[in-house]
Amino acid sequence: MKGFKKKLIFLTLGIISPVSLQTSKVNAGSFGAEIFCTMRDGGNDHESSWDAAYTYIKKQKGGIFKVSPKQAAAQITESVIRDRETFSYCVEYLDKLHPNRKLIRDLQKEQERQAKEAQEKENNRKRLEDELEKVNDDFSEETIERYSY
Repeated sequence: MKGFKKKLIFLTLGIISPVSLQTSKVNAGSFGAEIFCTMRDGGNDHESSWDAAYTYIKKQKGGIFKVSPKQAAAQITESVIRDRETFSYCVEYLDKLHPNRKLIRDLQKEQERQAKEAQEKENNRKRLEDELEKVNDDFSEETIERYSY
């Protein structure tokens, strides 16, 4: 009988906990969207509006797992799309929440390639300088007369 009560309590907690966590997540995302959209509509730039909304969503989430920027952006987008009448002015700002990740990756690869090229050029320059020093050390300090033979 005692084992059955424990199982029943854990089962009840297992059913109730995800529902309450999901509700707080939805509310945090909805209010995060309100923060983001209100700030953007008020003339603030994307970065400050995003930081304020993301900070609020992270703070409301709680628990051991943190909300990633992708998840927070998805929550804001979902809230704006679900409640289009309320956030109709905010749809134009959603593109900044989801940047072109392929373009960002390509830019990072290009920067890495340029850094690698610069490092290779520096290594080649140092190698050539070392070789030149060796060759210069091989020559004696004596002057050679051109016409003395």
